Amino acid sequence: MLLVAICTVSFQAVSAPQNFSQAKREAEKIYENNMTSFYCGCDIRREGKRLVPDLESCGYEVRKQEVRANRIEWEHVVPAWEFGHQLQCWQDGGRRNCGRNEKFRRMEADLHNLAPAVGEVNGDRSNYRFGFLLDTPEMYGQCDFKVNFRERKAQPPIAKRGKIARIYLYMEDRYPFRLSDGQRKLYESWNKLYPPTEWELRRNDKISRVQGWENPYVSAHAG
Repeated sequence: MLLVAICTVSFQAVSAPQNFSQAKREAEKIYENNMTSFYCGCDIRREGKRLVPDLESCGYEVRKQEVRANRIEWEHVVPAWEFGHQLQCWQDGGRRNCGRNEKFRRMEADLHNLAPAVGEVNGDRSNYRFGFLLDTPEMYGQCDFKVNFRERKAQPPIAKRGKIARIYLYMEDRYPFRLSDGQRKLYESWNKLYPPTEWELRRNDKISRVQGWENPYVSAHAG
């Protein structure tokens, strides 16, 4: 297991987002030259203050939620529930209550864990774990993302599995969040099978400049 170094450089406290709202603003800057949605690869355009997916560009078909399908949301790849529900603040009052908890705000604002997603996919994925869904049909046209609501499980496209794995492994190292043995083995396998793209390496570098530290599971693949 790689250990995430706790950096102490002076610019961290100034630059690192202090809450989810700040993190979303910084994430938009990081992605401004790579405006495509995470799971489905849809082109993203700006309409005023909103980010909107071009559903035709990726062959996306709306499953049910027309409004959310036509907006971009900043997805926590490791869901807020997964890294927050064991905290006392969550047990006392859920995510809203944890907004006053510094530990939770740091996790919620971590840029390494944020990606722009079609809102409907973000909503359908919910806080489900990733895995394999062999008998689940296509749900979003050419977007190869599947959800089994009964099993509370989601299957991401092959092209995103390595990135998802490196985010999960990083989050487990850095925060009080633990994967099951089965989940860890799955993500370790995906990390090896699907190395980072050039964009993932650049994204890691951009985030480290803003936030003050990198995801070492991405950096380990750098040539």
